[in-house]
Amino acid sequence: MKVFIISMRKILLSMVLFVVCSTVLVCSCYVIKETMAQIPEKKLPIYCVDTEEKKIAISFDAAWGDTHTKNILDILDKYDVKTTFFLVGFWVDKHPDLVKEISNRGHEIGNHSTTHPKMSMLSKEQIKEELETTSDKIEKIINKRPVVFRPPFGDYNDTLINTASSLNYHTIQWDVDSLDWKEIGVEHVVDRVIKNTKNGSIVLFHNNAKYVSEYLPLILEKLKSQGYEIVPISELIYKENYSMDSTGKQRKND
Repeated sequence: MKVFIISMRKILLSMVLFVVCSTVLVCSCYVIKETMAQIPEKKLPIYCVDTEEKKIAISFDAAWGDTHTKNILDILDKYDVKTTFFLVGFWVDKHPDLVKEISNRGHEIGNHSTTHPKMSMLSKEQIKEELETTSDKIEKIINKRPVVFRPPFGDYNDTLINTASSLNYHTIQWDVDSLDWKEIGVEHVVDRVIKNTKNGSIVLFHNNAKYVSEYLPLILEKLKSQGYEIVPISELIYKENYSMDSTGKQRKND
């Protein structure tokens, strides 16, 4: 009888512990869920676009030099391709004639900051100055303000994206990095771009990359042979009625 009573006590104690642990677990899960729901979603720039069309955009960041720029423009003319050039303010100061020529040849000009800083380290006021100073310079030359912006180094945070949006800029990244700045050869750049490009891709090049005059025609030929239409970024992205997934892909809302 004594053994039976002890066994029952153990069973009851186990049941009580089970109920207590279950209650604590349920409450903890609820608290975590509520806490997560209160955490604001991280802002993302546009890396690419969800589209069934064989349409892509290629872009050139211009900050350090102009040696190959006219040749790039001639190549783009030859293949009847329009692109987006992201210009830094001090590059605009040095090469106003090239800024005008890029625009006159039908290419889009985007904002790439004024001094090429890590913009996630800046205050809202400093971000505004970086963006608006360069846009003012560009507008003075081509009578048009940029509507797309690419942060230097691909560096961003919520403050940057929100501030840029408040100034009517779409913040743009890329999903295909040519890595042309590494200067490791033409074949590597061509293979990397062709392998990774898909519908809605945004491709990153640099206007002063060492082998740009060699790899650019090869890439344009291959992309066109695959049926891709190449357009400026502002003609690829959605301007309204869209959502962003966790990878930075723009999706058109139904």
